[in-house]
Amino acid sequence: MKKTICLIIAVVAVLGSVPIKAQSPMALSLEQSIAYALQNRANLKATRNQEKIDKAKVGEIRAIGLPQINASAEVGNNFIQQKTLIDPSSFGPGSVLDPFTITPAQLNSGQPIVLQPSYSTPEPQGDVPLQAITFVQPYTGGITVSGSQMLFDGSYLIGMKAAKTYTELSKKTTAQTEIEIAEQVSKAYYGVLVNHERMELLNQNLTRLTTLLNETGAMFENGVAEKLDVDRLRVSLNNLIVEKQKTERLLELSLSLLKFQMGLQQNQPLELTDKLEEVEVDMSKMNQREFNYSSRIEYSILETQRDLASLDLRNKKSGYLPKLYLNARYGYSGVGSSLSEVLNVRAGHGNTTNRNYFDFGYVGLQLQVPIFDGLQKRYSIEQATLTLENTKYGFEQLRQSIDLELAQSSTELTNSLDVLKSQKENLELAEEIARVSKIKFQEGVGSNLEVVTAETDLRQAQTNYYSAMYDALISKVNLDKATGTLLTK
Repeated sequence: MKKTICLIIAVVAVLGSVPIKAQSPMALSLEQSIAYALQNRANLKATRNQEKIDKAKVGEIRAIGLPQINASAEVGNNFIQQKTLIDPSSFGPGSVLDPFTITPAQLNSGQPIVLQPSYSTPEPQGDVPLQAITFVQPYTGGITVSGSQMLFDGSYLIGMKAAKTYTELSKKTTAQTEIEIAEQVSKAYYGVLVNHERMELLNQNLTRLTTLLNETGAMFENGVAEKLDVDRLRVSLNNLIVEKQKTERLLELSLSLLKFQMGLQQNQPLELTDKLEEVEVDMSKMNQREFNYSSRIEYSILETQRDLASLDLRNKKSGYLPKLYLNARYGYSGVGSSLSEVLNVRAGHGNTTNRNYFDFGYVGLQLQVPIFDGLQKRYSIEQATLTLENTKYGFEQLRQSIDLELAQSSTELTNSLDVLKSQKENLELAEEIARVSKIKFQEGVGSNLEVVTAETDLRQAQTNYYSAMYDALISKVNLDKATGTLLTK
């Protein structure tokens, strides 16, 4: 027992000394992040499965026009045999042979005697009661193979065209989901970039302010600075540390959001390869005169819905056309007085004595001509006509909505760029003021209060700048989506 315990302790110690290999971070650009999301997002996988389901439905509709063949076999016991009443008199009374006599003269003549029998029908003897009889054997069986082939059905032909259009609609719905995912990933990716840049800038501020605090502390010890100067810088440093901690949490949260939008596991380290300064944010790519409404997936989907509504109207009208089918059946039906007898199949052309199964066959054309359905098709056509008309009205509303979205996103990006330009200038001025204030304080010609105020203004300018940068990036994504250029394949 002691040896076992020692062995367990030794194994645990060895395992504990083996370092656990950490996951290597995934280095992804924005384009690669979008590509990863398009392959791994669960809702997109479900949308693609729905596209496959819709494709299978098209195959199901197509199968209706192919030959339909079925086979069946049946054995049954007529435990109560169906009977019917018949009137025996309806078959007529039976004929009776009339009596005849051979005379002795005929016998003695030596000549052949030719008999010429005659029949007569007796007079009916009153009313004959009805009799119940059955034509059903106790056991019956049958084997049948049947088939049918649609020759003409206007609804089916139009339905096949609609099925193809329906498949296109399913593909466009998937494309719409992909665009939405690309939008979500782009915004989350830019959010991480901005927070990462803010984090780096806060680290630089923290280093600079720590250095300044140490220098001021040394000046205080030498009697050059006051304790109030040191305390002011220490308060500013504490505020900066708190802001850094908040930014760190915000950066982690933005990374978690990006992983979620990508369909990536939260425990997978992620490294962004794009740099914020490499992102182009301008209005040069926007030209409304060259904009095509069909480049928007919503407009393309509405076009497909219009085609489906048009085909649905044609399908309703085709209900007035006749339908033609080719039908055929071939099989055997048999009877028997017991189950074993009916299961003992005896058939075939060579069997003419004791067969109990007889074959049958049928082939023919079936023409179905609609005559009157209580005006169902009329009201159905009226509904389809109004649905198609509403779909056409939707184009005007969608065009107006797209125009408004274009104008709004364009204005938002223009305003964001103006704000970003202004905040960038303010940031540069704040950095210069903070630099000069520090030099003046170190040279003894400036106050510590100026340094603290300049540092506070600098952090505010940095916050405003990166907030403006994020707004500009989001406006860029919105404009790309409005112009239909966010995700191009």
